[in-house]
Amino acid sequence: MQSGKSCATSSRELPQVWKEARVIGRSGVMQVTYPFSMNFFQMQLHIHPDNPQDRNINTVVEELQNGGIIVFPTDTVYALGCSLFDHKAVTRIARLKNIKPEKAKFSILVNSLSNLSEYAKPIDNNLFRLMKSVLPGPYTFILTASSNVPKIFETRKKTIGIRYPDNNIVQHIIEKLGHPIVSTSLHSDADDYLEYIVDPELIHDKFEKLVDIVINGGWGGIEPSTVIDCSNDELEIIREGKGPVDFIV
Repeated sequence: MQSGKSCATSSRELPQVWKEARVIGRSGVMQVTYPFSMNFFQMQLHIHPDNPQDRNINTVVEELQNGGIIVFPTDTVYALGCSLFDHKAVTRIARLKNIKPEKAKFSILVNSLSNLSEYAKPIDNNLFRLMKSVLPGPYTFILTASSNVPKIFETRKKTIGIRYPDNNIVQHIIEKLGHPIVSTSLHSDADDYLEYIVDPELIHDKFEKLVDIVINGGWGGIEPSTVIDCSNDELEIIREGKGPVDFIV
């Protein structure tokens, strides 16, 4: 082993390194001990939910720019995410959940409705006013995807979920990154146990070796977002979650 190179290994390569170490250990040749901190690829990053620290936000953004995947808080539950335009990171998340990327139910997270037209085809004024009245908030609006949305996210109906969460940490990350991040739930739809983990310490214990950064932004919620399909003439409630739906008639 070349210890100098080990210290420079990126977090996304480390799981393979550990695999090789286990093989060596079982063969009885040697027991490998790496000279770098375990936090190098098991980082739990504490970010203040009301006043996110710029330095920590920059750390997250740099990881996303380098193809990393993160666990982060939203205004509903903790979620998995990566850069919108990083195909390999998206595939990593899908593999982590043991599902195909097109079945991962990704949503695009934005920090403003001003650039909505970049990711969804034009919507009428009534729908825009409705979205504006409840966002940022715990809603996912399913819209017809524009050509700017990578094909990997589109469903057969060529739609995409748009989220504008009321969470300072997420909004700061997106603003600094310069484009949306994509998000999906922590659990797999195939799981029997579907309750969301709310304690970031427990989330870190579960995902520390699977993702690049777990953001600790305080306790999460237990209700997912309310999902509303706006891709047809009439609005359809797909899932009733944290967001009230009494404004839909």
